[in-house]
Amino acid sequence: MTTSGKSGIAFAPADRGAVCAIDGDRELTWSELDDLTNRFSSSLERLGVRAGDAVAIRLHTRLEWLVVSLGIAKTGAVAVAVNYELSPPEATYILKDCGVRAAIVDDGDPSPLVTAWEGLNLAAIVSLDKPWEGTHYYQDLLDQGSPETRSATDFAPIIIYSSGTTGSPKGTPLGGFQNTPDPTTLAEYGLSVHFDGAAAGPDCCLLMNLPMHRGAGPSYTRSSLVSGGKVVFQRRFDPNEVLRLIDLHKVTHWIAVPTMLQRVLYIPKEVRATFDTSSMKFIMGGAAPFSQQLKEQVINQFGDVLHEIYGCTEAGMMTGATPADLRERPTSSGRPFRHVDLMIVDAEGTELPRGTTGEIVARTPTVISGYIGRAPLGPGSLLPGGYYRTGDVGHLDEDGYLYIYDRITDMMIAGGVTFSPAEIEAVLDSHPDVALSAVVGVPHVELGEQPVAFIQRRSGSSVTAEDLLSFCDGQLAKYKWPRAFHFTDRIPVSAMGKLLKRAIREEIQ
Repeated sequence: MTTSGKSGIAFAPADRGAVCAIDGDRELTWSELDDLTNRFSSSLERLGVRAGDAVAIRLHTRLEWLVVSLGIAKTGAVAVAVNYELSPPEATYILKDCGVRAAIVDDGDPSPLVTAWEGLNLAAIVSLDKPWEGTHYYQDLLDQGSPETRSATDFAPIIIYSSGTTGSPKGTPLGGFQNTPDPTTLAEYGLSVHFDGAAAGPDCCLLMNLPMHRGAGPSYTRSSLVSGGKVVFQRRFDPNEVLRLIDLHKVTHWIAVPTMLQRVLYIPKEVRATFDTSSMKFIMGGAAPFSQQLKEQVINQFGDVLHEIYGCTEAGMMTGATPADLRERPTSSGRPFRHVDLMIVDAEGTELPRGTTGEIVARTPTVISGYIGRAPLGPGSLLPGGYYRTGDVGHLDEDGYLYIYDRITDMMIAGGVTFSPAEIEAVLDSHPDVALSAVVGVPHVELGEQPVAFIQRRSGSSVTAEDLLSFCDGQLAKYKWPRAFHFTDRIPVSAMGKLLKRAIREEIQ
């Protein structure tokens, strides 16, 4: 393999021998990535995958994701991100819904998938880690593929499916916009959501341990590489390993969810002090409630590098908070990015004054036109003017900063008073013996609803309900105090760290 000559990857740097990805003790250069993607693409074509076909990627967060995604791009096909935790029937739903032509999986035993997908008329199921009956072995495809140069100007377009927390998962085509934005607007918006270059760059060394079946993982992996940086993959999140990787590879950027940051900070301070994290320039948190206390702890550990972002798959990124913003307004999620308009509206869609709480609606350059195989977004999702209804509750202050409270579906009404469970969770989570809390409303004959708290204690803790009620005293109005506490070993959260409130309610029922 040579590192000279022209690369088939349009954004590859001049130094094709430079490392672009690290996974454990493996390193991948740009030249090797180009060669592997040429071979994988030619094998996909030989198996019957054509331009425009959909190819499912059901992989953990790993180096091979790059080869697969760019190989799909060189074939002219579209990637469909599939959660590796889904059962065979759940995954089958997505493959059917999207009309997938082939699938790449890294299941230790893919035979249940092979059986479930027998009737889908797939051109191929590719097993990544081992040969398996009914599949094509990934390494064989690389060995048999042609090294002839093929071109990719970018990673493959990707379809992201919703988590299905409120119904069947729906496919979101990233790039299928409500209104086609002009290139200048889209470029300015893209620069803004990357904090004007701070989120990536040629000197960026990104730690990636988010799942690749949600939007943030593929998006920031792409940004790092397209800007000339490199990516360090962590297949399964481990807080101690995070610190070791930052120290070992001099990681500069990390995109995380609050639960990841919290678990790193659970590591004893004297242990954290043995790792050098001074290389960190940019940490971004989002995708789940982010308490003021946790933000302050992250800043104390890593320095003035914390950013916060708010958005959704259907509308893209909406607001961002810089370190300066978080110093001045630590409970805010920042201000709208360029070319983003936010409003707060009531249940009828009427705009509310600044400082008033209501539903957050957003008009961005990347609001989708609709979900895969379904009608275009209608009045239930869009307001006149193209504002997407996020389903989130919050308010804008006089300076345009956004404050987020909760999902509309999670808001509670007790005795005629409306309030957010997230307010209660923020207080409970700040207790030194609480690892995680979740508050849901349960029916009450007189009050309508009353709050019930699920508590995941920290290791070695024996905190009681009485302790927690005493802790709430002076921090929460009494009508917000939980009327019952359930102590559990694990509170269910999604791969992106969001509390799975539906599962918690079902447990109560």
